[in-house]
This record gives sequence, C-alpha cells and structure tokens, in this order.
Amino acid sequence: YNQAEPNAQVYTHDPKLIAKLRRLHDAAPEKVYADFDEPNGAARYIVPKNCVTVRPPYSDARRKADSERARKAGLTPPPRRMK
Repeated sequence: YNQAEPNAQVYTHDPKLIAKLRRLHDAAPEKVYADFDEPNGAARYIVPKNCVTVRPPYSDARRKADSERARKAGLTPPPRRMK
C-alpha cells in the first residue's frame, strides 16, 4: 500500500488467508472486499490499512512460555481440520 490511499491491497494464494479475508468481508463488506479472484486460486482483497500489520516472529523462548502458560491453564489447541 501507499501512504496516499486509505486502503491496502492484499494479494495471496494462501487458502487460510483467503478464508480469513472472506470472513472479514462477511463481517464488514463495505470495508473489506474482493478486488478479483484468479482461476489459479489467488485472490486480491482491498482492506483498510489498519488491518495490515508486520510483527517480528515469536522467539522460541516466548513460544515455549506461552505454551507452558496455556498448558497450566488447561487450554488445548483447536483440532486440526483435514482437507
């Protein structure tokens, strides 16, 4: 995206990200919408720039601490869906 425009374009082939963008569109169709879908499975969505973040990856120590904290709290990850 650029600073002059209020929205960003998200182009992806990732099925999980496309599904997430579709859910965002369902929740806020006036703000998040598909710009185009390609026959090869790619999609481009227009989203508000505040939906786009870039964060550093979790460190191994942070991931381990979060996992241990969740385990102590009795939380388990959701079951993986098989395609």
